[in-house]
Amino acid sequence: MKICVVGAGSMGGALVRGWIRSGEIKVEDMTVTASREATLDKYRNEMPGIGASLDNASAVRGADVVVLAVKPWLVETVVDEIKPVVDAGKQILVSVAAGIGTEKLESMLEYEGKTPAVFYVIPNIAADFGESMTFAAAGAGASDRSKHDVEWLFGLVGRVSMCPEKNIAPGMMMASCGIAYVMRYIRAQMEGGVEMGFRPAEAQAIAMQTMKGAVALLENTGLHPEAAIDRVTTPGGVTIKGLNELDHSGFNSAVIRSLKAGLK
Repeated sequence: MKICVVGAGSMGGALVRGWIRSGEIKVEDMTVTASREATLDKYRNEMPGIGASLDNASAVRGADVVVLAVKPWLVETVVDEIKPVVDAGKQILVSVAAGIGTEKLESMLEYEGKTPAVFYVIPNIAADFGESMTFAAAGAGASDRSKHDVEWLFGLVGRVSMCPEKNIAPGMMMASCGIAYVMRYIRAQMEGGVEMGFRPAEAQAIAMQTMKGAVALLENTGLHPEAAIDRVTTPGGVTIKGLNELDHSGFNSAVIRSLKAGLK
């Protein structure tokens, strides 16, 4: 499968590296575009053999999947550049730009009465290491084969939920934005550790291992988080005192409000 990622920024770069790390996509089958030669040189140095171009239109020719990873306000400009050369019968167009859904993308891409299969996909930056939580919605004209191809491709960099488009925004808040909220919790735990006497690097390692342990416990037991909490909470113990302090401080409400904030 030949892939062209238009816009090799943070998200585009994470996808490129994740796909190559998976071992299923060859470097020679990957092309990236950027607005600066210096950015492309970084990819050429990091991944010898990768295609790299300043010309979006020439880059998408011959690709099986074209991923639009530019900022949302640049998508229309990029689409105007590439749609005369898009092969609507063969190519799949994927938007990973927040807010650029399938209907909007189909409208932008229509050319001489034809529109390619389009998808609205929201991964997160953990795709770099094969651990993204990705939400994907198919456009009206997407075939079963194109759906399979997109699910397989993004499955190489993590877990994929093929879902109705209405679920993309909530999924984005939980997984794409949510990864930042998880990191904010880790930072807070680190700061508490430093206040109690640990060095910053040691506090970070403790916080990250604790997070990994919690995830492993839930994955391997299938427990609901509250049931897992019961396993480490004893009457009158220090854990319940800390949990009550979180509740008194509005921890649960703050998390829920942060997830819903982006939907307003």
